[in-house]
Amino acid sequence: MMLRCVASPFLKQYVSISNNNRLWTLNFNRESIAGKTPMVLLHGFGGGVGLWAQNLDALSQDRPVYALDLLGFGQSSRPDFSTDAQEAEQQFVESIEQWREKVGLDSMILLGHNLGGYLAVSYAIKYPRRVKHMVLVEPWGFLERPDTAEEDRPIPVWIKALGAMFTPFNPLAGLRLLGPLGPALVQILRPDFKKKFSSMFVDNTVPEYIYHMNAQSPSGETAFRNMTVPYGWAKRPMSQRMDQLQPHIPITAVYGSRSSVDSNSGAAIRELTPERPVDIITIRGAGHYVYADQPDDFNHRVLRACDKVG
Repeated sequence: MMLRCVASPFLKQYVSISNNNRLWTLNFNRESIAGKTPMVLLHGFGGGVGLWAQNLDALSQDRPVYALDLLGFGQSSRPDFSTDAQEAEQQFVESIEQWREKVGLDSMILLGHNLGGYLAVSYAIKYPRRVKHMVLVEPWGFLERPDTAEEDRPIPVWIKALGAMFTPFNPLAGLRLLGPLGPALVQILRPDFKKKFSSMFVDNTVPEYIYHMNAQSPSGETAFRNMTVPYGWAKRPMSQRMDQLQPHIPITAVYGSRSSVDSNSGAAIRELTPERPVDIITIRGAGHYVYADQPDDFNHRVLRACDKVG
C-alpha cells in the first residue's frame, strides 16, 4: 500500500537465506543502468521498505536500487535471535551477506538509516570487499553512553521507575496490545508520520503501514532491545570498532538539522579514521527521518555523494 505511488517499474520478491528465512526485497533495475554499482537501502528500527516511498524513484534513475526488510522486521522472516548482543548483531550481518550472495551482487553502496546505518558499518567491517561507499543516515549506536549521562541531565524518579518496569518488554509492546486500535495509536502518538508523506497519501496509509509492520512477532525488535543498554545506547558502540573498517571505504553521514539525534557521531567517525574520506551533510528543516522530511533535498544530496561510484 505504501508503494502505490512509486512510478518506476520494480520487482517484489522474497529472497531465501539460511534456516528457511526469507527477506522481503524490492528490486529497481533496468538494462540501461545494469552496469552501475547498485545501492542497497537498509531501514531503521521498526521500519520497512515502504518508508522509502519518496526516495525510490529518484535514487533508481542512475543505478539499480534494492530495498529489503531487515531480518526480523517488516515482511521478512521473524526468527529467534540470540540474547547476546554480539551474536544478534552477527545474525543481522550474515542475513545481509546471504541476501547479497543470493541476489548476485558483487559490490554495493550501502545506505542505512538508524539501526540500518549501524548494521551497514558492521557488515562493511566483516565484508569490506563488497562495499564501495556507505551513506549513514542519522545512524544509531555509534557513540558510547557518557558515564555522566544521568548527572548532566537528571532523570525524574518517576521516569526511572517506568523505565525499570518496562525494561523486560519490547519497545513496541504497547502497539501490539491494542490490536486493531494500533493504527489509531500511531496516529495519535506520531501524527508527524502522516504529514511526512502528505504529498503521496491523504488517507491513513502511513499509520496503518507502520502498525502492520510492527504488529507481528517482535523478532528484530527483541534483538534490538538485547543490543541496547538503558535509554537506547548501544551495548557495543561502533566507535570502538571504526579502526577495523578498511580506510578505502568512503562514508557520507547525513543528519537532519532538527533531529534529536546527536550529529557528533559524524565528527567522531572523521576523527577516529582521519585517513578515510568522510563527508558530513546536514539537511535543513529535517528531523530524524531525513529522507521523509525533506525527500527532494535528501535524494539530490545522496545522488551527488554517490556520483563518483561507478
